[in-house]
Amino acid sequence: MFKHIVDISFLQIDLSGISTMFEQFVAVFNPITDFHTSFITDLAFIMIIGAIVTLAFFKIKQPMIIGYLFAGMLLGPLSPLWTWVLPPNGISSDVSESIGILTDMSALNLFSEIGVILLLFVIGIEFPYAKIKSIGKMAIGVGTIGLFMTLGVIFYAASMLGLNSMDSLFIAAALSISSTAVIVKILEEMGRIKRESTILVLGILIVEDVIAVILISSLQSIALVGTVSIESVLIVVIVAIGMIAGTFTLGTRIITPLIDRVAATEHREILLLSVLGVCFGYALLANIVGLSVAIGAFLAGVLVAESKSSEVSKLLASPIKDMFVAIFFISVGALMDVSQLQNYIILAIALIAIAIGMKFGGNIVGSIIFRQKRGKAIRSAFTLAAPRGEFSIVIIKTGVDIGAVSAFLFPLIGVISIVTTFITPFMIRASDKVIPIFEKKNV
Repeated sequence: MFKHIVDISFLQIDLSGISTMFEQFVAVFNPITDFHTSFITDLAFIMIIGAIVTLAFFKIKQPMIIGYLFAGMLLGPLSPLWTWVLPPNGISSDVSESIGILTDMSALNLFSEIGVILLLFVIGIEFPYAKIKSIGKMAIGVGTIGLFMTLGVIFYAASMLGLNSMDSLFIAAALSISSTAVIVKILEEMGRIKRESTILVLGILIVEDVIAVILISSLQSIALVGTVSIESVLIVVIVAIGMIAGTFTLGTRIITPLIDRVAATEHREILLLSVLGVCFGYALLANIVGLSVAIGAFLAGVLVAESKSSEVSKLLASPIKDMFVAIFFISVGALMDVSQLQNYIILAIALIAIAIGMKFGGNIVGSIIFRQKRGKAIRSAFTLAAPRGEFSIVIIKTGVDIGAVSAFLFPLIGVISIVTTFITPFMIRASDKVIPIFEKKNV
């Protein structure tokens, strides 16, 4: 009897020790705050939350891109979904290190850039050289007029709203450039990527990307030296012309036949690796010569479009593109700090209204000057009017990094990018209702 009691007592002591050890383990190891330190964990959150939210948006018949952005906002800083889980010091003030529940933003930014490259590459496959050539001069003219009209008016308006001259200049440059990634993704989702007006829109976007590179260089020069370097502007223009011309001459004669030879092996894995090699090789080349990786990826897609296996290449690359593009837009949504919204909402609304109005008007003026068809002009103007994105953020971040502009411009441009992206699908649909009205008046 006594022995039995002793045995029980020993067991109780042992269980008590295990309980203490477990409590200590839980106190030290929190699965949310401690284990959550790797990119794999971030990726798991992105995919799970992204799948749930985009499914919900699909059910209510809203564009998937809005679902991606909303999912990113749920994962972003101070989201109501996570503030009760994260400790008070669990949110880093450094955007490059962590945002909300996402801890490895450097890896996410890398994946996001891959998403933009693949998106433009797959879209480029839809547009062989003949289509691009048909809108070359018109895209340059309309794109340039629309961009610089918008830039000039926003600079003046921002100054009137109380911003200093350097802040006004950077925000004007940022808001004068439409988002290539946003527009292309929305047109693709809405089944409008093969429309005639889309060719003009893509041409204008490529022109704007080239101008954006020039603007970044010029704004840095103005901020640091006080003058614009004419030499750097000329170099960017010459390099862009040289790369585009080289693609449509040497590229179509060398790279396109090589793709056809690989396709003749009838081995899809080898073909996929080959076309992706062309894609990232061209993106790297564009980056080396000082251009946007998006330009290089699009031109690579055009080269693949000239091959006999363009449709197969597109089918093989599309699933990979979809995954990385999802990460890109969810990451953009995560950049929006909703806690700061109240500080500059009035300024953001004013700038959004001016930017959309001027971008629409500038593109209409450019289309009239270059005698564009009325329906195509209105549709392209509606499409280009709203979205601001990747280059807008890069321009403002450049100004903040060199200390040329106020730090609040970065969250401001984040808010503007999110809001204008939400507006874009509705703007595109609005063009369907406006065009018939003008066509009736024309009759």
